[in-house]
Amino acid sequence: MPMTETAVSFERPPDRAAEFRGAPGAVRFLDLPPRRIVTIDGEGPPGPDAFGPRMPGLYTAAYKLRFGLKARGVVTKVGPLEGLWWTSDGEFDLDWLLQGARDTWRWTVFIALPDEATAEELDAALAAGRAKLDPALAPNLRVETFDEGKVAQLLHRGPYAAEKASIERLHAAVEAAGLRLRDRHHELYIGNPQASAPERLKTILRHPVAPA
Repeated sequence: MPMTETAVSFERPPDRAAEFRGAPGAVRFLDLPPRRIVTIDGEGPPGPDAFGPRMPGLYTAAYKLRFGLKARGVVTKVGPLEGLWWTSDGEFDLDWLLQGARDTWRWTVFIALPDEATAEELDAALAAGRAKLDPALAPNLRVETFDEGKVAQLLHRGPYAAEKASIERLHAAVEAAGLRLRDRHHELYIGNPQASAPERLKTILRHPVAPA
Protein backbone atom coordinates (compact mmCIF):
# COMPACT_ATOMS: atom_id res chain seq x y z
CA MET A 1 0.00 0.00 0.00
CA PRO A 2 1.53 3.38 -0.96
CA MET A 3 2.65 5.76 1.75
CA THR A 4 0.58 8.83 2.51
CA GLU A 5 1.89 12.35 2.10
CA THR A 6 2.26 12.66 5.87
CA ALA A 7 4.96 9.96 5.76
CA VAL A 8 7.21 12.33 3.79
CA SER A 9 9.21 14.93 5.68
CA PHE A 10 9.23 18.16 3.68
CA GLU A 11 12.11 20.47 4.59
CA ARG A 12 11.53 24.23 4.77
CA PRO A 13 14.94 25.69 3.81
CA PRO A 14 15.78 28.87 5.76
CA ASP A 15 17.38 30.47 2.70
CA ARG A 16 18.34 29.79 -0.92
CA ALA A 17 21.79 28.49 0.01
CA ALA A 18 20.14 25.75 2.09
CA GLU A 19 17.70 25.10 -0.73
CA PHE A 20 20.57 24.35 -3.13
CA ARG A 21 22.47 21.95 -0.85
CA GLY A 22 22.51 18.20 -1.37
CA ALA A 23 24.77 15.37 -2.42
CA PRO A 24 24.58 14.41 -6.10
CA GLY A 25 21.79 11.90 -6.62
CA ALA A 26 20.23 12.37 -3.17
CA VAL A 27 16.50 13.15 -3.38
CA ARG A 28 15.16 15.88 -1.10
CA PHE A 29 11.53 16.85 -0.46
CA LEU A 30 11.13 20.59 0.13
CA ASP A 31 8.30 22.99 0.91
CA LEU A 32 9.23 26.25 -0.80
CA PRO A 33 7.83 29.74 -0.23
CA PRO A 34 6.49 31.90 -3.06
CA ARG A 35 9.09 34.16 -4.61
CA ARG A 36 9.14 36.92 -7.19
CA ILE A 37 10.93 36.23 -10.44
CA VAL A 38 11.85 38.01 -13.65
CA THR A 39 10.89 35.68 -16.48
CA ILE A 40 10.49 35.28 -20.23
CA ASP A 41 9.04 32.49 -22.40
CA GLY A 42 10.31 30.58 -25.41
CA GLU A 43 9.54 27.60 -27.60
CA GLY A 44 11.31 25.05 -29.72
CA PRO A 45 14.74 23.51 -29.10
CA PRO A 46 17.01 25.36 -26.66
CA GLY A 47 20.28 26.81 -27.83
CA PRO A 48 22.04 30.08 -28.56
CA ASP A 49 19.50 31.17 -31.17
CA ALA A 50 16.65 30.75 -28.69
CA PHE A 51 18.28 31.77 -25.41
CA GLY A 52 20.64 34.44 -26.73
CA PRO A 53 18.05 37.11 -27.58
CA ARG A 54 16.35 36.69 -24.19
CA MET A 55 19.27 36.59 -21.75
CA PRO A 56 20.18 40.31 -21.91
CA GLY A 57 16.74 41.24 -20.63
CA LEU A 58 16.80 38.76 -17.76
CA TYR A 59 20.29 39.58 -16.55
CA THR A 60 19.97 43.34 -16.99
CA ALA A 61 16.85 43.33 -14.83
CA ALA A 62 18.46 41.11 -12.18
CA TYR A 63 21.66 43.16 -11.93
CA LYS A 64 19.82 46.48 -12.04
CA LEU A 65 17.89 45.31 -9.00
CA ARG A 66 21.02 44.04 -7.23
CA PHE A 67 22.85 47.35 -7.64
CA GLY A 68 19.77 49.34 -6.71
CA LEU A 69 19.45 47.41 -3.47
CA LYS A 70 23.18 47.76 -2.78
CA ALA A 71 22.86 51.53 -3.08
CA ARG A 72 20.55 51.53 -0.07
CA GLY A 73 22.66 49.07 1.91
CA VAL A 74 20.99 45.77 1.05
CA VAL A 75 23.55 43.22 -0.18
CA THR A 76 22.13 40.44 -2.39
CA LYS A 77 23.31 38.05 -5.08
CA VAL A 78 21.91 37.36 -8.52
CA GLY A 79 20.50 33.84 -8.40
CA PRO A 80 21.03 31.08 -10.93
CA LEU A 81 19.20 30.81 -14.21
CA GLU A 82 16.19 28.51 -13.89
CA GLY A 83 13.96 26.86 -16.48
CA LEU A 84 10.54 25.21 -16.69
CA TRP A 85 10.01 22.65 -19.46
CA TRP A 86 6.93 21.10 -21.09
CA THR A 87 5.41 20.53 -24.54
CA SER A 88 2.66 22.19 -26.53
CA ASP A 89 0.44 19.22 -25.55
CA GLY A 90 1.03 19.91 -21.87
CA GLU A 91 3.34 16.92 -21.36
CA PHE A 92 6.25 17.25 -18.96
CA ASP A 93 7.64 13.71 -18.91
CA LEU A 94 11.33 13.61 -19.82
CA ASP A 95 10.97 10.76 -22.32
CA TRP A 96 8.20 12.64 -24.09
CA LEU A 97 10.38 15.71 -24.33
CA LEU A 98 13.38 13.81 -25.65
CA GLN A 99 11.48 11.59 -28.07
CA GLY A 100 8.94 14.10 -29.31
CA ALA A 101 9.42 16.71 -32.01
CA ARG A 102 11.61 19.48 -30.65
CA ASP A 103 9.38 22.14 -32.18
CA THR A 104 6.70 21.15 -29.63
CA TRP A 105 8.94 22.11 -26.70
CA ARG A 106 7.83 25.03 -24.56
CA TRP A 107 9.91 26.65 -21.84
CA THR A 108 10.18 29.55 -19.47
CA VAL A 109 13.50 30.85 -18.14
CA PHE A 110 13.76 33.06 -15.09
CA ILE A 111 15.85 34.42 -12.23
CA ALA A 112 14.52 34.71 -8.67
CA LEU A 113 14.51 38.23 -7.24
CA PRO A 114 15.33 39.43 -3.71
CA ASP A 115 12.44 39.74 -1.28
CA GLU A 116 13.78 43.14 -0.15
CA ALA A 117 12.95 44.83 -3.48
CA THR A 118 10.15 47.37 -3.49
CA ALA A 119 7.53 47.65 -6.22
CA GLU A 120 9.24 50.77 -7.55
CA GLU A 121 12.61 48.99 -7.71
CA LEU A 122 11.04 46.05 -9.52
CA ASP A 123 9.43 48.38 -12.05
CA ALA A 124 12.78 50.11 -12.71
CA ALA A 125 14.59 46.78 -13.13
CA LEU A 126 11.94 45.50 -15.52
CA ALA A 127 12.11 48.66 -17.62
CA ALA A 128 15.91 48.35 -17.83
CA GLY A 129 15.62 44.72 -18.90
CA ARG A 130 13.01 45.41 -21.56
CA ALA A 131 15.21 48.16 -22.99
CA LYS A 132 17.83 45.48 -23.79
CA LEU A 133 15.45 43.32 -25.79
CA ASP A 134 14.13 43.30 -29.33
CA PRO A 135 10.80 45.18 -29.27
CA ALA A 136 8.99 41.98 -30.24
CA LEU A 137 10.30 40.20 -27.12
CA ALA A 138 10.25 43.08 -24.64
CA PRO A 139 6.56 42.79 -23.58
CA ASN A 140 7.09 39.13 -22.67
CA LEU A 141 9.71 40.00 -20.04
CA ARG A 142 7.78 40.32 -16.81
CA VAL A 143 7.95 40.13 -13.04
CA GLU A 144 5.57 37.70 -11.38
CA THR A 145 5.13 35.52 -8.30
CA PHE A 146 6.22 31.90 -8.64
CA ASP A 147 4.74 29.51 -6.09
CA GLU A 148 5.78 25.85 -6.40
CA GLY A 149 5.04 24.74 -2.84
CA LYS A 150 5.98 21.11 -2.21
CA VAL A 151 8.63 19.68 -4.54
CA ALA A 152 11.08 16.82 -4.95
CA GLN A 153 14.58 17.56 -6.19
CA LEU A 154 18.07 16.16 -6.62
CA LEU A 155 21.43 17.50 -7.70
CA HIS A 156 22.60 16.15 -11.06
CA ARG A 157 26.31 16.40 -11.76
CA GLY A 158 27.40 16.00 -15.37
CA PRO A 159 26.29 16.95 -18.88
CA TYR A 160 22.74 18.09 -19.51
CA ALA A 161 22.40 15.29 -22.07
CA ALA A 162 23.00 12.72 -19.29
CA GLU A 163 20.14 13.88 -17.05
CA LYS A 164 17.78 11.02 -17.88
CA ALA A 165 19.01 8.59 -15.22
CA SER A 166 18.89 11.32 -12.56
CA ILE A 167 15.34 12.27 -13.50
CA GLU A 168 14.28 8.63 -13.43
CA ARG A 169 15.74 8.39 -9.91
CA LEU A 170 13.78 11.49 -8.90
CA HIS A 171 10.51 10.15 -10.34
CA ALA A 172 11.01 6.76 -8.66
CA ALA A 173 11.51 8.45 -5.27
CA VAL A 174 8.33 10.45 -5.75
CA GLU A 175 6.34 7.31 -6.53
CA ALA A 176 7.87 5.41 -3.59
CA ALA A 177 6.79 8.24 -1.29
CA GLY A 178 3.17 7.86 -2.36
CA LEU A 179 3.22 11.12 -4.31
CA ARG A 180 2.69 12.10 -7.93
CA LEU A 181 4.25 14.66 -10.24
CA ARG A 182 2.29 17.79 -11.03
CA ASP A 183 2.96 20.80 -13.25
CA ARG A 184 6.22 21.37 -15.13
CA HIS A 185 9.74 19.95 -14.95
CA HIS A 186 12.06 22.52 -13.33
CA GLU A 187 15.83 22.89 -13.66
CA LEU A 188 18.21 25.23 -11.81
CA TYR A 189 21.56 25.76 -13.50
CA ILE A 190 24.16 26.10 -10.77
CA GLY A 191 27.46 27.64 -11.83
CA ASN A 192 28.61 28.79 -15.24
CA PRO A 193 28.29 26.26 -18.10
CA GLN A 194 30.64 28.41 -20.18
CA ALA A 195 33.43 27.94 -17.63
CA SER A 196 32.85 24.34 -16.50
CA ALA A 197 33.70 21.07 -18.19
CA PRO A 198 30.52 19.09 -19.04
CA GLU A 199 31.30 16.43 -16.42
CA ARG A 200 31.48 19.12 -13.71
CA LEU A 201 28.21 20.87 -14.48
CA LYS A 202 25.71 21.03 -11.61
CA THR A 203 21.97 21.11 -12.25
CA ILE A 204 19.21 20.86 -9.66
CA LEU A 205 16.38 18.79 -11.11
CA ARG A 206 13.08 19.60 -9.45
CA HIS A 207 9.42 18.73 -9.82
CA PRO A 208 6.35 19.85 -7.87
CA VAL A 209 4.50 16.98 -6.18
CA ALA A 210 1.06 16.23 -4.75
CA PRO A 211 -0.59 13.29 -2.96
CA ALA A 212 -1.09 10.33 -5.32
